[in-house]
Amino acid sequence: MSDVQEATNRLLDVNLHENQRSIQVMESGPESESEHLQVTIGATVPTGFEQTAADEVREKLRSSCKISKDRGKIYFDISVESLAQVHCLRSVDNLFVVVQELKDYQFKETKEEVLKDFEELAGKLPWSDPLKVWKINSSFKKKKTKRRKINENSSKEKIDNGRGDKRNDRDVKKELTNNALDSHILDYYENPAIREDISTLVGDDLASCKDETDESSREETDTEVLKFRVTCNRAGEKHCFSSTEAARDFGGAVQDYFKWKADMTNFDVEVLLNIHDNEIIVGIALTEESLHRRNITHFGPTTLRSTLAYGMLRLCAPEPTDIIVDPMCGTGAIPIEGATEWSNCYHIAGDNNPLAVNRAANNISSLLTKNQIKEGKLSWGLPIDAIQWDICNLPLRTGSVDIIVTDMPFGKRMGSKKRNWNLYPACLREMSRVCRPGTGRAVLLTQDKKCFTKALSGMGHVWRKVHTVWVNIGGLHAAVYLLKRTSQAFVHPSEQDKELLGNEYKE
Repeated sequence: MSDVQEATNRLLDVNLHENQRSIQVMESGPESESEHLQVTIGATVPTGFEQTAADEVREKLRSSCKISKDRGKIYFDISVESLAQVHCLRSVDNLFVVVQELKDYQFKETKEEVLKDFEELAGKLPWSDPLKVWKINSSFKKKKTKRRKINENSSKEKIDNGRGDKRNDRDVKKELTNNALDSHILDYYENPAIREDISTLVGDDLASCKDETDESSREETDTEVLKFRVTCNRAGEKHCFSSTEAARDFGGAVQDYFKWKADMTNFDVEVLLNIHDNEIIVGIALTEESLHRRNITHFGPTTLRSTLAYGMLRLCAPEPTDIIVDPMCGTGAIPIEGATEWSNCYHIAGDNNPLAVNRAANNISSLLTKNQIKEGKLSWGLPIDAIQWDICNLPLRTGSVDIIVTDMPFGKRMGSKKRNWNLYPACLREMSRVCRPGTGRAVLLTQDKKCFTKALSGMGHVWRKVHTVWVNIGGLHAAVYLLKRTSQAFVHPSEQDKELLGNEYKE
């Protein structure tokens, strides 16, 4: 080889290394920038529990939190590296990254002018950082999906490998247990109800239920044209336009700006246009469905949202070793949420309906399976039990319970308003018996406020109302009551009658 050719080859090698280095810098540059990216996250929460959600954000994320004037929403600032922690919050329903907040927005007088402004607004917004967050959020979900599949395959290999021809009874039992676990895992993949429940949780370690073809098609979205839709949430009476009109015109402008394809059902990006009086907030959704569906796989006619259950439990401030009872548990949403977040307490789920108890037991079993998938090994279980009983005659010792948290029958889909007039006083009396005098507390949810107030008025010697939280349950105006058990010892009605008769006899 001549000196000229050798020098040329060296030069080519140097250029090649330089190009590779520049490519690595270009690839790592945006990533390192994204790691230190600061964004504002918006979250929808159960109405009435905005302060509870804000407190959780401050405690777990160490971030300041603002409660919106629009009920049921909070906003907080985070770095992108904390995104996974945000998805693990127990009090939030849906999450979105804020593109821009427009305070005191001046709407024009005519509908045409307002809609024209919406069209112009789309091209003026700072989309870059929020879209980076959306992309990181999407890639994070893909990584979690792959990791789950790897964990599942490795656990199966451990079951199959290392087994010889000779097997003792312990091996057989272990194999049966593992096979049972595998069948539970299979249920998560094949049961449509469970598939819908777990398909979009990012902070959850359940196995993804999406088909491989769907996953591969999503991985190609970087090169394909993204599909999107605009959802408008509007509150206020002074607007001359409808939510549909705002979403249509704003969405058309977004489509022109990004050259995306509009798709109302099978979309990649959901743009949110939240309008509350004179305030506009534009965001990009980070959740495909509400996070409140995280625990329940077997639903009943009145299943309570897990986020609302968390808020109710947090109201009574559980402490380690507390015994927490839900005497009308339904599907078990409250005790399951309690056992997940307050595992150092003991939770009892009870109901008089055998179907409800069966649903609660199945939901507990599903949660155990979920934990086994997460940990990759058999779980030691949860501090929770399910039992069928009579709410007016609980099989519990007097003064043995620290906290009672329950969703009482509204008299709509379950029970009746007429029955509640007898049920509520009997329930409060039995709750006062099993609840610890002086320190015991109860958090009770009901929509039948008139009946509850009447029943509570006759229990002033054993229950003291501390706080009331007004909530919206499926369009129904309901209340969550925090009660404190007085220090007065419980006296059975029959004993009271005996005392009265004795006093009359003495007189």
